[in-house]
Amino acid sequence: MARATRSTARKPRLRAIPGHATAAPVPSQDEREATLAYARSVLEAEAHAILGLTGRLGDSFLRALELVRDCAGQTVVTGMGKAGLIGQKLSSTLASTGIRSVFLHPAEAVHGDLGRVGRGDVILALSNSGASEELVRLLPSFKRLGAPVVAITGDAESPLARGADVVLDIGRIEEACPMGMVPTASTAALHAIGDALAMAVLRARPFGSAEYALLHPGGKIGRSVMRVFDLMRSGNANPVVRDTAKLSEAVVVMTNTPGRPGATNVVDRQGRLVGIFTDGDLRRLVERGETNFDRPIREVMGKRPRCVGPEVLVLEATKLMREFRVDQLPVVDAEGKAVGLLDVQDLLAARYF
Repeated sequence: MARATRSTARKPRLRAIPGHATAAPVPSQDEREATLAYARSVLEAEAHAILGLTGRLGDSFLRALELVRDCAGQTVVTGMGKAGLIGQKLSSTLASTGIRSVFLHPAEAVHGDLGRVGRGDVILALSNSGASEELVRLLPSFKRLGAPVVAITGDAESPLARGADVVLDIGRIEEACPMGMVPTASTAALHAIGDALAMAVLRARPFGSAEYALLHPGGKIGRSVMRVFDLMRSGNANPVVRDTAKLSEAVVVMTNTPGRPGATNVVDRQGRLVGIFTDGDLRRLVERGETNFDRPIREVMGKRPRCVGPEVLVLEATKLMREFRVDQLPVVDAEGKAVGLLDVQDLLAARYF
């Protein structure tokens, strides 16, 4: 009787495909809790580093503030590595609040980019160690160019600090890295003191929401500070008829005004707003069979129109239009004169609705 033989065919082995990760083992609950606890300790270390700065602010900080606030040229921010990245953010923050600022890469500076620096500029040099070779070797050049240097560093005795005019000392900071080497808590501190300086300068100089709006015309920030006069239809795009005009004249103005607004402001002899007439008003007249277009507009216009001033935030005007369910708002100046019209179509285009 023949014996059954075992198949010699090998089962295929599962091999990792290059570029595809193999399934990682599922961590235990203890491992998950340990990971979360460590992540919390990183946040606590960085928070502690930032809070530790509060006791270090004094005369040096005030002197740095004055240099930046009174700078006749531009604030030049420089730094290497992670400090350089923090410096780029600081330069951007200063620029966004009306302080002319550029970032200067130390390695590029020695190959010609020092031409960005001139007399009247102020240098903000960031380095936790204060010993970055690329940064330190720029100090004599800054001095020759007549640009005072503010060092932001963790070592008040470092070469950078010794060569600076003002030193903002963040102190020795223990990193949150398991090896104690990766810049973490120190960069958080550099970031925070840079923000403190930028905001203190902002507070010390005249710079309001109107100026901020000029520098932030786009995105959510731009929409939050935009004024009615930025969006309203004015000049020949502002539909206006006298209160003595006929209904037919009002319809012609609404049709022929650039942008074809769905309404017209109605004004008296002095140009003061006395009413508004809209497409909706016209439709309601037609529905009632009241199609006498020779009637005076003052008989059929809305006599108590809601209106806004040109300096009102567009967000507030939008809220008003939503609340009262209107598609147009007359814009009047301090004397009550109709200087514009805010139309819902313009708000839609600007993404307010």
